[in-house]
Amino acid sequence: MTVTIEHSAILEEDAIKVMSLRLRHLGFEVEEGEWLNPLPDIWSVQIRDKSVPWLRARGKGMTQSAALVSAYGEFFERLSCNYFFKDLFLGQTIAHSSFVHYPDERWFPFSSEVIPEGLLDEATLSHYNMDEELTASMLVDTNSGNAARGICALPFIRQKTGETVWFPVNILSNLYASNGMAAGSSEYEAKVNAISEIFERHIKITILSAGISLPKIPYDVLQGYPKVLSVVDRLRSEGFVVYVLDASLGGKFPLVNVTLLNPEDGGCIASFGAHPKFAVAFERAVTELLQSRKLSQLSGFAEPSLDLQRVADQHNLEKHVADSSGVVSWELLSSDADYPFVEWNVEGGPREEFEHLCYLIHKVDMDIYIADYQHLGVPCCRVVVPGMSEVYPVEKLIKDNNNAGAPFRVEVFELSSLNYSALAELSRQLDLLGLKDELEVAKLVGVQVSRGEVLYGFRVVELKLLLSLALNERKKALEICKRILCMQDLSAEKSKLYRCLCNVLAFKCVVNIADTAYEYVLDDLYGADVLEKARAMCGGKDVFAGFKSINMNLDGLKGHKSVLEKYMSLQELKGTK
Repeated sequence: MTVTIEHSAILEEDAIKVMSLRLRHLGFEVEEGEWLNPLPDIWSVQIRDKSVPWLRARGKGMTQSAALVSAYGEFFERLSCNYFFKDLFLGQTIAHSSFVHYPDERWFPFSSEVIPEGLLDEATLSHYNMDEELTASMLVDTNSGNAARGICALPFIRQKTGETVWFPVNILSNLYASNGMAAGSSEYEAKVNAISEIFERHIKITILSAGISLPKIPYDVLQGYPKVLSVVDRLRSEGFVVYVLDASLGGKFPLVNVTLLNPEDGGCIASFGAHPKFAVAFERAVTELLQSRKLSQLSGFAEPSLDLQRVADQHNLEKHVADSSGVVSWELLSSDADYPFVEWNVEGGPREEFEHLCYLIHKVDMDIYIADYQHLGVPCCRVVVPGMSEVYPVEKLIKDNNNAGAPFRVEVFELSSLNYSALAELSRQLDLLGLKDELEVAKLVGVQVSRGEVLYGFRVVELKLLLSLALNERKKALEICKRILCMQDLSAEKSKLYRCLCNVLAFKCVVNIADTAYEYVLDDLYGADVLEKARAMCGGKDVFAGFKSINMNLDGLKGHKSVLEKYMSLQELKGTK
């Protein structure tokens, strides 16, 4: 999310110093990296915490300082809104503390699968439970996994009425990713940034999936923004075909589109920018196009397609949201535009811009819900517009909920000491859930693991294999083992073990002969140690060798504990505000 601080470079430098100092006081030591400057006025950067590198943020801008302010702003919004921790189990101590997420959270106990009264309002409940399949247990947050305590919900203000509406944390973490989170130099600027991002993604998806054709913005209009236009002209001078299109749909929404085609391979990238100020929207469309990309990386994208169904596919649209790398429809570029060009711009400051954006959303009969956060000293907010700001379809709550692994978290943590009946029940639950083979078990149960730990890179399909072996279900184990060998990213060590195991299982299950007659071949192929290990596993022995018990406070998971330490520093600050 770009943070707009429309002041001089000196003020941007001051903002960087203030934000970096605040992070240092919170225990975050941020380092810069991946600086890119593909054209004179285009910059992008990544910042990350040195001790927990996956806590990272990216920024972009037309100066170095603007890009760095943008990155710091994104880092703060993700800290303020708990985005960095949204899929993590926070441990038993935090799960039972006075508050898990924020001091103003509210818990809604439940004794059946009926959703407790007081959660959401009529409109949002209808939106999330349209087919009446949503149950109370689906709303338990994965961070606490504390179903006995109830459903944790956070207060949001409905902008139409000013009433407080309680949103389950698990709806926010499942459906919205970082969409609608923003920071700013003021409360209203943060809100403008958040709603602009929601517009950018929603209208972008609408245009692409519906095959809407956009009008070109006249060159004489673009000449009013010479600095941004110079970047477009420079891209053209480098041999790229670039179109600047009006994505406002007839002046209804504040969006600009910049579409680039590479004559070398025909690839196409469609970038969008949104903001009530045309100049900012135009700048964002251009900087988004080049964020984290060198000029040499503007190749390898898909050519435009005439297959609108392919463009509108959910997976393709998610790629557009992530980095604009999805397939684009030829319809976008048709000279027979579906809307006329309208020159638009919203006058006034952030408050007037915010009110205008709210008007646009209310005009299409949608609601805006906002939670403000200032406990870190930087104005941040989270905005939810049901039906507009979801990154993932509402069905994810039913079919792919991030709390799916919470019920058997304890069993996964204690794999090496489970008895036969507990292993059988875990195997049964995994089969019922229908999880994707490639899903990492650590992600399923909400833990962060470091390289070298046994759960690092350990997939659901591998867990199913080990359970089958421990339960002496050899035929099932053989079929699962074959599926594993079809995966593309197995380490050399795992690949050798599973190939050997597959052979040993095949001898037992397919031809029912001892593998000793072929021992010399297997020994030559895999080595005596791997063969011995495969034979032991085939016999149900040492299946969970290397797995250590993990308690519910996650002691022993060094990487995860370091994340919890960061989280606790934020909790202490929340409690003092």
